[in-house]
Amino acid sequence: MFIKILLLVVFFGVMIGIGFYCRKHSTDVSGFVLGGRSVGPWFTAFAYGTSYFSAVIFVGYAGQFGWKYGIASTWVGIGNALIGSLLAWVILGRRTRIMTQHLDSATMPQFFESRYNSPALKVAASIITFIFLIPYTASLYNGLSRLFGMAFNIDYSVCVIVMAVLTGIYVIAGGYMATAINDFVQGIIMLVGIVAVIGAVLKSQGGFLAALDGLAMVTDETVSATPGIFNSFFGPDPFNLLCVVILTSLGTWGLPQMVQKFYAIKSEKSIATGTVVSTFFAFVVAGGCYFLGGFGRLFSDKIDIAANGFDSVIPTMLSGLPDILIALVVILVLSASMSTLSSLVLTSSSTLTLDLLKGRVVKEMDEKRQVFIMRCLIVVFVAISVVIAIIQYKSNVTFIAQLMGVSWGALAGAFIAPFLYGLYWKGTTPAGCWVSFIFSTVVMLANMLVRPSFPVVLQSPINAGAFCMLAGLVIVPAVSAFTKKPDASIVDGAFACYDEKVLVPKRRAIEED
Repeated sequence: MFIKILLLVVFFGVMIGIGFYCRKHSTDVSGFVLGGRSVGPWFTAFAYGTSYFSAVIFVGYAGQFGWKYGIASTWVGIGNALIGSLLAWVILGRRTRIMTQHLDSATMPQFFESRYNSPALKVAASIITFIFLIPYTASLYNGLSRLFGMAFNIDYSVCVIVMAVLTGIYVIAGGYMATAINDFVQGIIMLVGIVAVIGAVLKSQGGFLAALDGLAMVTDETVSATPGIFNSFFGPDPFNLLCVVILTSLGTWGLPQMVQKFYAIKSEKSIATGTVVSTFFAFVVAGGCYFLGGFGRLFSDKIDIAANGFDSVIPTMLSGLPDILIALVVILVLSASMSTLSSLVLTSSSTLTLDLLKGRVVKEMDEKRQVFIMRCLIVVFVAISVVIAIIQYKSNVTFIAQLMGVSWGALAGAFIAPFLYGLYWKGTTPAGCWVSFIFSTVVMLANMLVRPSFPVVLQSPINAGAFCMLAGLVIVPAVSAFTKKPDASIVDGAFACYDEKVLVPKRRAIEED
């Protein structure tokens, strides 16, 4: 217990210290929201990765999908690395950095306003972001309850409040730069922690090959009559597994808190390095989490899914580890949750301040006042998320739990296509964006409220979310082809940034004669 408490005290001390150290970088809006667009490649890559993976992944998704699909759930982590990280950086990274700086946009709603010359799009995007990020923020605490109960026997409410307060302190003090540096520290903990935990769990089962052999002997007639299905290449349900891959991988392309990391990239070199580092991080952390979860059925004699749900799978797998490893797991999950929480509250506060309040509710708002309001809103958002998390835990409010499942589908489904086509295609129209916004939010809310009325294949929020993301990629160009084109001068002005000349060393390019 002394070691566990000591590690927690050191961990929280470092987080707070970094927050106050970075106060000098958060005196204006650009510094507070984007770190002055001067964040290096390693910090940016780790900020992207740690915002991507939270306790929801480690405790919830890894346990749930590992139990359902066996070792094949590792494909989810591979998809997260290749689609959610590698392709996201390659396709979105540099074009996002160039155009957002050119348009002077610090948030995704601001990008929609400037790119499509539509203040109404900015307001709509802000409202969607606000509605669906707050409950998603509350979900980050869910994975902590069982782990802290196992390791410390501390009341869940106390754990949630302490974590929220400490995260709020360093974000309020240091803004984006504090979150980026803390994300780097937390990311290192996550890398070391997941490798150590996988090694320990497999060792407890006699090693990797012995664990695979054990998994091959697990049968579940309610899932499949095929022998060894849980250690097969694609598992018992390839289609639903593919939907999970799409939702959790393609989703990052449209989540404001993820895309905003590209706004802050420092240089061309940062993009190349960040792509490699971010992809490696995702392979280890996401791949490791789902790989670990794939062995969950080896502990089926200790797990009662009907009584305790899928969230009990990973904590049960870890309960027999040495105390020092359990302490490391607690720090790992805290790191994953606090890094994502800091990103979400910063995104929510900046979006509400810059895109809804500025110029509308508060007519005159200078730089200092904007930063002050954002800091106040961080307190508000953290408090709301804490209240939602505690209410759900104490009262088992299923409505909140359902809303967590649809948040990614609604956000990413609404924003992926308008953002992606906005970076690459001059023909994208505001009408196409509106249809994408409305389609995804209506479908996901309907999925939550009248789920039995949906076709069987789309009753799952995961499948519905994946469908919305893919549908948006078709809807936007289809609607844009038949609706009024935006003013050519505005579009050409937005895309002019890609044609601006820059000087580079000859090792990068040879000039024409």
